[in-house]
Amino acid sequence: MIFLLAIGSLSSPAMAQWSADNGDGTYRNPIIYADYSDPDVIRVGDDYWMVASSFTCMPGIPILHSKDLINWEIVNHVYDRFPMEKYDKPCHGEGSWAPAIRYHDGMYYVYFCTPEDGLFVAKAPDPRGKWEMTRMLSVEKWEDPCPFWDEDGKAYLVHSIHRGGPAIIHRMSDDGTRLLDNGVTVYLDRKANPVLEGMKMDKRDGWYYIFAPAGGVSNGWQTVLRSRDIYGPYEAKTVLHAGDNGINGPHQGGLVDTPTGEWWFLHFQSKGPWGRIINLEPAEWTPDGWIMIGEDSDGDGIGEPVLGYRKPDVGKKWPTVTLQSTDNFDSASLGRQWQWQANPDPSWYSLTDRPGHIRLNAISCPTEQGNLYFAGNLLLQKLGAPSFSATTYVDTHFNTAGERAGLIVMGNEYSYIALIKGDSGNRIAVVTGKNDKLAVTPVETAAVEISADSLWLKATISEDATCRYFYSLDNRDYHPLGDSCPIKAGTWIGAKVGIFASSPNVVPSDGYADFDCFIIK
Repeated sequence: MIFLLAIGSLSSPAMAQWSADNGDGTYRNPIIYADYSDPDVIRVGDDYWMVASSFTCMPGIPILHSKDLINWEIVNHVYDRFPMEKYDKPCHGEGSWAPAIRYHDGMYYVYFCTPEDGLFVAKAPDPRGKWEMTRMLSVEKWEDPCPFWDEDGKAYLVHSIHRGGPAIIHRMSDDGTRLLDNGVTVYLDRKANPVLEGMKMDKRDGWYYIFAPAGGVSNGWQTVLRSRDIYGPYEAKTVLHAGDNGINGPHQGGLVDTPTGEWWFLHFQSKGPWGRIINLEPAEWTPDGWIMIGEDSDGDGIGEPVLGYRKPDVGKKWPTVTLQSTDNFDSASLGRQWQWQANPDPSWYSLTDRPGHIRLNAISCPTEQGNLYFAGNLLLQKLGAPSFSATTYVDTHFNTAGERAGLIVMGNEYSYIALIKGDSGNRIAVVTGKNDKLAVTPVETAAVEISADSLWLKATISEDATCRYFYSLDNRDYHPLGDSCPIKAGTWIGAKVGIFASSPNVVPSDGYADFDCFIIK
């Protein structure tokens, strides 16, 4: 149903991006309030490198860099597009799962699996450079692989089976590019450690260790397995579980040290529509060869997550950096915070047709009359704080009724505000849609007629997982449109916010929209 709303002014509260660095030598968790699912981290010299799952979002597997484990920025992706035709359209929930990053003999390696396509390895001598990606094995249901090079140079791979819970170890060729056997199941105890996954392997003082979360994303814990022999038998110990401070399911991450000899554990926390946000815990090896992660506040011998702590001692002070979000589209390439819902096509956009803008072409999406769940050409970024606003300016050049461009909050249920060309004149509308087995057609929930072809659009994201939409002709007086809309997570990912141009028509569109900026505050 379309409501024609009276115009009223809006004075919205100030909202800021998330910062974990308190500026006084301490930090607060999460260190990244954004969906960097299934993180892994290594240190090479005084550089920290982190990777995370991307699923069907492109480019895939972000490479994040830090000097102090608190301040991070996105510096690269492992791949720009996935080398399979099916990913030219959204494959929600598929794509790269739980990558592991390692450094060996002058080369950086990233291993990951997809649920249906197999085991992959990517290599690069420089994490900021071009990665060479190879499919090692076509197999289904493998997940969360991690390589390990022993002291004698022999290479191994540990992984699990989706929801199966075994820890399986294979020998690899010494260069880490081929599996040499069928693997050995070295641990399986579905009662004590159900849904064992996220394997990370290392060796210390003659012990082989496998760090592996168990119990599920929302309510699980971090398990460590250890053995004197790489093929076991392995004993298990829970080293981190939820306390009473609201950090649920603390697990799946990476253990890393500092140049000064400290140990830290970086892991995710499930945060609903915000996805899997990143926390950092102090860690300490105990005299009996186990590790304590977090703080044992209740004395049960198992660590709990901390809400805040002193910053890691990395030997020196480094400048503060922040994750990318705001974009004025002044660069010749897209900011690294942006991802598409499928393999990108050059026809979707241009950063050169109108300098200082990004031009999004109104790609035809006739599926269910324009249901954007099925559209790959949505330019999106992660939600980066518990509450914030996103503002954009759009200038449309449309020729056919139905063509539209706007600002979207995307998930398995989504909503957007858009300037839409009608049969005569334009309208601003709030539209909702979702993924549904019955293929629900998007619905306009509120609209107002307008003669303008360009305007400012804004979305406010609130901690109660709702968003509201506004528009303005002058970037001063903003007018609300419609009621609050729910924010929902996607498939294995958090919700995202971004911009789009699209057409619900079967006949291909030649319309386009120029976006001058995308401002997060």
